[in-house]
This record gives sequence, C-alpha cells and structure tokens, in this order.
Amino acid sequence: MAEGEFAGKVAFVTGAARGQGRATALALARAGARIAAFDIAAPLAYPGYDLGSRDDLRGLRDLCREAGSECLTLEGDVRDDAAVTVAVEGTVAEFGRIDILFNNAGICAYGLAHEISEEAWDAMIDINLKGSWLVARRVIPVMIRQGSGVIINNSSVGGLRGMGRLSHYAASKWGLTGLTKSWAIELAPHGIRVVSIHPTGVNTPMNDGLAALEGATPQEIAERSAGNLLPVPWIEPEDVAEAVLFLASDRAKYVTGSQFVIDAGLLTR
Repeated sequence: MAEGEFAGKVAFVTGAARGQGRATALALARAGARIAAFDIAAPLAYPGYDLGSRDDLRGLRDLCREAGSECLTLEGDVRDDAAVTVAVEGTVAEFGRIDILFNNAGICAYGLAHEISEEAWDAMIDINLKGSWLVARRVIPVMIRQGSGVIINNSSVGGLRGMGRLSHYAASKWGLTGLTKSWAIELAPHGIRVVSIHPTGVNTPMNDGLAALEGATPQEIAERSAGNLLPVPWIEPEDVAEAVLFLASDRAKYVTGSQFVIDAGLLTR
C-alpha cells in the first residue's frame, strides 16, 4: 500500500467502534482517507454480550486524528432508517462525498434452528442483512452522483457454507453474498464496484462475548466455528483491514461481484 493511497477519499464504516470495523477504519485513516464511523455504541438485549461503546467510538476518533485524518463519529442503529439517513447525510454535509462503504456491523450467536426464538432470528437478519441494505440504500445514490464508489460487504465463511448451530447467522451472511452479486450487476454501469469478504473466525471482543455465553474459552469458540487449515485458531482484525484496503483501492479496480476469502484454508477442508 502506497502512503496516502486514499488521500481525498471518504470511507463510511459501520460497526466501527470495535473489532474489524475499528481496525479497518484506522487502517483507512492511516492511508489518508477521511472516516465516517457509524456504530450503535449501546448494548442490545440480543445477543446479550457487550457491544462497542461511545468511549470506543471516541477512542477511534482520537486514533484517526493522531494518524492525521479526520473522523466523524456517528451513533445509530443500522436497523433504523432514519438514523442511517441522518448519518449518511451528515457525512456528505461534512466531507462532500462517500467513496467507500464497509458494511461491517453485525452480530453472531449460537442456537439450534428449532430452538432459536423468533426475536433472535429477527435481530440476526435485521442487523446483519437488512441493516447492510438500509445503509447501502442511502449511500448508493451518493456514489451514483459521483460516478464512482466501492461497497464492501463483510460476510463470513458462513456465507459460503453451512454452519451448525448458526443457521440464522449463516442465512444472514449468505444473504450478503446474494446482495453483493446483485448490486454488482445493478451498479457497474455507474462505475461502482461491490465485493463481499469472507473471513474465518476473527480475534475480536465478539469472540470473548460468544465464549462467555457458551461457557468456553475464546480459542475453543474459534476452533469450534472454524477448523482452519493453517495452524491458527483465528485471524486478526488487521488481516481483514488489509483485505478491505486492497479491495477498496485502484489495485482492485476490475474486481466486482466477487467473494474474497480470508479463511486460513478453512474452505479447502
């Protein structure tokens, strides 16, 4: 990556307070992009573990500023179209454009298909899938006016294979794969690329939350969910960030409608 590769670009990152969103927002900021960091920054009843906080979001803002970038912090729920609209309009008012959308906000939780409550199913689908659509629905017109843009949807290896005790999660992530391919077809005439990424287990605070709910260690959760070919239980958020930076850059200018796998060999098994 060249220094200042994203100078003049604006990135809108959802679920930015922690984990993959935070690492990616910071990596983009260090590469010269201005950041719109969107996060609910509040607890949710489901899945029941801690999510990013207002302090996390402010901490990201400070780190971006230390890296020489501007960072606009935006609090809201991806399921709330009014909040999404305010965030997107506020970003355009502040920065004038949106070049990169990283649809990252999401949750994960275990449950057998016949035991998952309707409320749990709705929360999973609404946050992971519908929320990504709601955000893109507001960002796409901005990109169309510009005649350019990149949308990167954070799916999962679970968006390319089945996963026991994670059917609602897998359904949401397969849905993102379908949206990626469909949006790529619709938006190519406008110079907009759309790609999904598919990480194996990632070493984030969510892993700790899942472990606490399951009465297991984070490594046990990672190994149970993944089973990587390479001898690692998980990858790091920064590994995901590097993939996003490549896909958002002109180095990937002809990559669209594709599924970019970062799985430590999991899908080869």
